[in-house]
Order: sequence, then C-alpha cells, then structure tokens
Amino acid sequence: MDHFLYRNGVLHAEDVPVPEIAVAVGTPFYLYSTATLLRHYRLFEEGLAGTDHLICYAVKALSNQAILATLAAEGAGMDVVSEGEYRRALAAGVPGERVVFSGVGKTRGEMRVALAGGIRQFNVESEPEMRALDEVARSMGLVAPVAIRVNPDVDARTHEKIATGRKENKFGIPISRAREVYAEAARLKGLKVVGIDVHIGSQLTDLAPFEEAYTKVAELARQLRADGHEISRLDLGGGLGIPYESQSNAPPPLPTDYCAMVRRVVGDLGCEIEIEPGRLIAGNAGIMVAQVVWLKHGEDRDFLILDAGMNDLIRPAMYGAWHEIVPVIEPAPGAELHPFDIVGPVCETGDTFARNRPMPPVAAGDLVAFRSAGAYGAVMASEYNTRPLIPEVLVRGDQFAVIRARPTFDEIIGRDTIPEWL
Repeated sequence: MDHFLYRNGVLHAEDVPVPEIAVAVGTPFYLYSTATLLRHYRLFEEGLAGTDHLICYAVKALSNQAILATLAAEGAGMDVVSEGEYRRALAAGVPGERVVFSGVGKTRGEMRVALAGGIRQFNVESEPEMRALDEVARSMGLVAPVAIRVNPDVDARTHEKIATGRKENKFGIPISRAREVYAEAARLKGLKVVGIDVHIGSQLTDLAPFEEAYTKVAELARQLRADGHEISRLDLGGGLGIPYESQSNAPPPLPTDYCAMVRRVVGDLGCEIEIEPGRLIAGNAGIMVAQVVWLKHGEDRDFLILDAGMNDLIRPAMYGAWHEIVPVIEPAPGAELHPFDIVGPVCETGDTFARNRPMPPVAAGDLVAFRSAGAYGAVMASEYNTRPLIPEVLVRGDQFAVIRARPTFDEIIGRDTIPEWL
C-alpha cells in the first residue's frame, strides 16, 4: 500500500496534488511520502513486537538525510556500507550506537571513523578485514564489536546482480569455515564477538530462501555457543521484495509473514534480532515524476520520449527492472491503450524504461509517474550527459519540501578544474 492515489482525477501524494509540485520544482523529480515510509517501518515493528530487536534501515536504498531523520525519529537504527553513509546517519541524528557497518570493502580509514564516532557493530566480511579491524581498534585503545557475516550458500531466487548468499558471491565467509574464523576472532584482543550476520540478497519474493538461510544460522549459533562463544545477536539482513506490478498474481510476502517466520526459526535462541530492510520501507514510498517531451512515430513502433533518463532511474537499464508508469491525470474509464517504447533523452539505446508498454492517451507536456521508485532510484543517479541530478521532494500530509535541490549547470561545470598548461 502507498499514499499515491488519484483524487478528482489527479494523482496526489498524500494530500498534495502532484502537478502542484511539478510547477514548483520542475520535472523530472523524485517524490516521497512520509506516511508510506512510516507505515512500512511500523509493519516490521509490529511484527517483532515483544522481542528484543532493532530495525536497522538499509541506508543504501534511499539515503537522503530527511528520510533518515524521519525513520530515526521512530527509533530506527541504520545499516551503512561506507563512511559517507555512516556520516549521513550521524548527521541525521542517529547515534553511532544504533549504526551497523556492513560492506565487503571497509578500509582502515572507515574503521577509524566509525570507532571514533561510535558504532553498534561491524559486520565483518573476511579474515583480512577482521585482522585489520583488530589492529585499528587496538591502536585506538578500543574494542570493536563484531558480527561475522557468513555465506550460507543459499540461492535467493532473485536477480543475479542482487543475489549475495551463494558461494560464488563476494560476500561473507563460507559457513563451513565459520567456527575456525570465530575461534580466531576470539583470540584477537581488539575485537568482541557479539553475534552472527547473514544477508542473502535483495527483492526476494519467497520466504523459503530466508528460512533455509536462517535455519543454518540457528544451527551455527548453537555450535558456536557450544564452542564457548557468546552469541547474543543475530543480524538477519534485509531483502524482502516489494510488488512492482500492482496487479501481480504472486505478490511478495508481507512483513508480518516474514517476522512470523523469523520468530519461528530463531526465536528460541534468546538472541537480539536485527533486520535491515531498505527496499520494502522506501520502494513504494517514492515515485519519479517526468514530463512527456515528444511522441515519435517509428518504422514499426511509437516512442514516448520523456525528460527523465537512465541517469535519473537506472534500474530498468541495469537490471531489466519493471516500473508501473501512469499518467498523473487519471485516464478516462475505458480509455483505449496504445503501445509505446518509453524512453529518455540520454544518448544510449539502453535509455529505455519500457518496451511495447500499453499506455492510455498521452500528449507532449503531460506528466507521468514511475511508481515504486523510492528505493535505488535517486541513490544510483548520475550526471551522465551533464544532466543535473533531479530534485527530491518529501510530502507530509498537505505539506511538501524540497529535500535535495536540482544543481545549476554552473555548479556542475564549476566543479571541474582546468590545468595551468591549458
């Protein structure tokens, strides 16, 4: 469910007409709903109520400080994968003690920053990283809390570019070697083992892979406790998918179903549970709004050319992702549909959002909205073709605010430095 609905024939974000925002900020732009963000976050809180838990929002999904501050006010922790994301979380008012630092390539510099600023735990991904973190922590006179990320070799049954829990993926330590790695971690004076971490991928639409992975983690926890390790925390990652197609015959499981499965599989271990949802909280809380520039008739197809491009929303080009694209002015009932290739202005054939997509009547100047664009949209955008990053706008009730402004061309070009010899 989201809060982007037609009212009197006009798409609204909560109580604000989308065309009103388009006039104020220009197109294209990203538009987020506070009510939808909070609703999705609270579903996880309700699902884990009564258990010792922390929901750490995956910052990589949508990292604007206004979004982080909105969730932090609800008590959310943050899952970060870089120094930049760590600094964003702190700038948004999240205490370091509620921040989990994940990621396969942490540098010693990033470790120092997080240790100095406070950290809930590092999710350690390899033995070299573990040894480096030990050295850095001891050099600072500190002890770093760690959970070791294990790779359970479970097929998440998702897109190959966002699967992270198979043995051929770069993430984590093979679960078959976990006991020896934990034994080494226990000998390192700069580390304190607090738990186990696992994350098998993103946009999962079936609970079975989660359950398979968590069952392996539960068994490992029992083995590690028998070996003398204090396992008090289980970081179960994120990855629960969202319905990109509103009329899907097989919608993903609900957060309540996911949380019930978590309770059943690992609830008897007495561990604090951490989960790291990103897409499910942010995905359907955002849309991208664009304007039709031209309708172009080709040899065997018609093109709908928009002012938004693959640099603004790269998911279709990168993942073959599907987004529902709807007119901002509601079509008349029974309006005849016409197939279009929906494309952007970027000088790449890959700048294609949809092929042969049936659309109701549209004309140059009309606005369209890409639904389910809140996650991995703005954060993956670029200035390719010297196209400015597009604004981000947040709505709450009948109010809206620009939370990232569109840069000017002078600002973009002014970042370049021409050497003296030129």
